[in-house]
Amino acid sequence: MTAKKKTAILLINLGTPDAPTPQAVRRYLKEFLSDTRVIEIPKFIWQVILNCFVLTTRPRRVAHAYEGIWQPAGSPLLTILKNQAEQLRQALSAKGIKVPVYAATTYGNPSITAVLEQLMDEAVESVVLLPLYPQYSATSTAAAFDKVAKFLMTRRNLPELHFIKDYHNHPLYIEALAQSVERYWQQHGRADRLLMSFHGIPKPYADKGDPYPKQCQATAVLLADRLALSAGEWAISFQSRFGAQEWLKPYTDELLGQWGASGVSVQVMSPAFSADCLETLEELAVENRQNFLQAGGSSYEYIPALNTDELHIEMMADLVKKYL
Repeated sequence: MTAKKKTAILLINLGTPDAPTPQAVRRYLKEFLSDTRVIEIPKFIWQVILNCFVLTTRPRRVAHAYEGIWQPAGSPLLTILKNQAEQLRQALSAKGIKVPVYAATTYGNPSITAVLEQLMDEAVESVVLLPLYPQYSATSTAAAFDKVAKFLMTRRNLPELHFIKDYHNHPLYIEALAQSVERYWQQHGRADRLLMSFHGIPKPYADKGDPYPKQCQATAVLLADRLALSAGEWAISFQSRFGAQEWLKPYTDELLGQWGASGVSVQVMSPAFSADCLETLEELAVENRQNFLQAGGSSYEYIPALNTDELHIEMMADLVKKYL
C-alpha cells in the first residue's frame, strides 16, 4: 500500500559542526548553547559568558576532539543519521509502505528549517517527526519541536504533524540494546560490570519536572532485567556535564574512577545515544578509558551505539507506521 496523503518522515538528531575546525565548531556551539532550552541562565548574563569566555576557549579544544573521530564521509553522527533514514525508508518499502525519509538536525546542517522548507515546496501534506532521543528531555526533544514550531509560525498552510515524544521503554528498543550487548559478549567475553552511561542534564532541570532521569532509570532497569544482571553487575551514570552547577548523579567519570581503583573490568554503553558521536567515540571510548585504566581498572571496553542495527531500524518503523 502507499500513504493516502503525501507524507514524509523526518528523523531528527542533535547536530554537528560542518567541519572539525575551530571556526565551524564555534558556529555550531554558538547556535547550540544560545538555545534557552539547553541553557536556562538569564539570557543577558549567559550571552556575556558565552561570547566572552566559552566561545573564545572551547571551540579549539572541541575541534581537536572532533578531528580524532572525523571520517572521510564527515561527522559520524550525520553519516549515521543519513544511513538510518535510508535504511528506514527501505524497511518501510519492504512492508509495502512507500514514503520518503529525511534526516535533519536541531543545530547545524541539514537544519530542521531547511528540510521542512523542502517538504513544503514538494507539497507534503503530512509529516511524521521522530527525534532520535529514546528518553525525552526538554533540552533535546523539546528543543527540536521548538525549531518545528518556529518554522510553522511562518507558514499559512500547515501540514499535518505527528510528533513522537520518546521510546525509552519500547520493547524493540530494549531488545535491540540487549542483543547488542549479547553480541558483544559473544565476541569479547563479559566484564565484571556493565555501566549504562546516559547524557546528563543539570539537576535543577529535573527538579522542575523534566522526566529525563526517570526515563533513563526505566530504560536501565528494563535492560538489566532483560540481560538477567544482578544488582552488583550493572550501574547507571550520567556523562558530559558542562559548567559549575550540579548535574544528574552519579557522574560517569567519578564512578569509573571509583571502579578503577577497585581493579574491576568494565564494559560501557550509552543507551541515550541513537548514533555514535563525539560524546561516545571520544568521551566514553577514549577519555574515560584512559582515566579508568590510570585509576587501576583491569580492562575497559565501549559497546557501540545501536546506529544502523537492524532491530533498531525495525523499532523506528514500528514507531512511525501507525501514522502512515
